[in-house]
Amino acid sequence: METGSGQDTEPAAGEPVWIGLPPGLLRMRRLLLVVWLGLIALALGGLLGLFAGPGWAAFALLPLAVIAWGWVMLGRNWASWRYAERADDLLISRGVLWREETVVPYGRMQLVEVTSGPVERHFGLASVQLHTAAAATDATIPGLDPAEAERLRDRLTELGEARSAGL
Repeated sequence: METGSGQDTEPAAGEPVWIGLPPGLLRMRRLLLVVWLGLIALALGGLLGLFAGPGWAAFALLPLAVIAWGWVMLGRNWASWRYAERADDLLISRGVLWREETVVPYGRMQLVEVTSGPVERHFGLASVQLHTAAAATDATIPGLDPAEAERLRDRLTELGEARSAGL
């Protein structure tokens, strides 16, 4: 499985094995960016050209500039997402400017669900959502392959039941 950052090197002893998100999520997000902002650029250019004159239609280039900027930003954001399964918890790391690392202890998980909206299903993607006793530690891993999402759900549920048995 081809994934994002952090999976090419061997981890040192005791270091978590990070798994990046599949490239299908990046493709989906970039396509949505191009479709929506492309439609806005066409509508804006057409309306401004019709009602305000051809010179004003140049403002339709602004959404096209946002597409170029968003293309790069989506790539950076996608590359920043990764997760790692450890013995007692799940680590989720994300963020470009502000790195955020969430640690979800297996024993605190109350619900692990796999969700997939219509656009995600079209691209063959699913998300894993983790619910814990404390809402602050709820977490989501977006854009996984459905088989990996189900495997992760089953493993986390199994580990959660095993760790919470003593509570």
